Amino acid sequence: MWRYNSKTIQEGRAWIGEDGIQNSPQWHLWTVAEKEAAGLTEIIPDSPPDSRLYTWAQNADGTIDSVAKPLNDANRVDSDGAQVLDHKGEPWINLGVKSTLKLQVKEEQGQLLSETDWAVVRRADTGTEVPADIQTWRDAVRAKATEMEAAIDGAANTAAVAALFEAGTLTDWPELET
Repeated sequence: MWRYNSKTIQEGRAWIGEDGIQNSPQWHLWTVAEKEAAGLTEIIPDSPPDSRLYTWAQNADGTIDSVAKPLNDANRVDSDGAQVLDHKGEPWINLGVKSTLKLQVKEEQGQLLSETDWAVVRRADTGTEVPADIQTWRDAVRAKATEMEAAIDGAANTAAVAALFEAGTLTDWPELET
């Protein structure tokens, strides 16, 4: 991203310098030295934060404003602060990061286990035992999901949740040896 004076210059678009001359829409092909000689300043945008954990917006100058998403569930309220109810008359809950992540863990666990559900169905249908390697893996997947949920519950703040991703705690599932 480049700026001329206080204006962001879009790649592929012409711009007018202080001398009144319109510069080519191909200015982005210039060398860095040519851009700087023309009065352009490179702006290196901030890297956006993890959208699972933050709500953010990028400003025109490349900086980012971000706010951590709430970790815990909260009752939804209207503009007057009154509790919003669902169609059954129950409180409408806004899920926090922790609940959302635990739902994702459960979904991933279900997807993984579905790969070998055939063996469980076969056992129920014909009495053929589930192969030991499959049963061991299925047990490991369940144990890992329980471990992930406990780690999510134990995270005291957004930085602690982010550390779970960085450490692979929420992404390192057991693999089925075939």
